[in-house]
Amino acid sequence: MSEIIEYKSWICLICGWIYNEETGLPDEGIAAGTRFADIPENWRCPLCDVSKAEFAAAEF
Repeated sequence: MSEIIEYKSWICLICGWIYNEETGLPDEGIAAGTRFADIPENWRCPLCDVSKAEFAAAEF
């Protein structure tokens, strides 16, 4: 039986852009499966350029 890995989505509270841990952001060098906590602290929202501090875990 395979282990189920739960990935989270993180939403920018300013513009609504969503980072999905399962898909990552390969165009920015962030591999699929990269946890939000493991993204470098200087990373910025690709849509509105705010910091990681402006993101919250999305609850769907």
